[in-house]
Amino acid sequence: MKELIICMAKALVDHPDKVAVFEVNGGHTSIFELKVAKEDLVKVIGKKGETAKAMRTIVSAASSKVRKKSFLEIIE
Repeated sequence: MKELIICMAKALVDHPDKVAVFEVNGGHTSIFELKVAKEDLVKVIGKKGETAKAMRTIVSAASSKVRKKSFLEIIE
């Protein structure tokens, strides 16, 4: 899951070397925190949050395959 988020984020940003994903594990849930360069934050969020919403949908769909809830948070 972490690799999926990194791959999506690196495709969107101008500084792919500054993409980092941190995972916080719970019992049946995982929270993934995505951190990008400050100037790339707008590209990851998108207009009206549409890009971020699409990324969250993909993460949710992929996590259902492994029967685990996953959430994506974008950190400034």
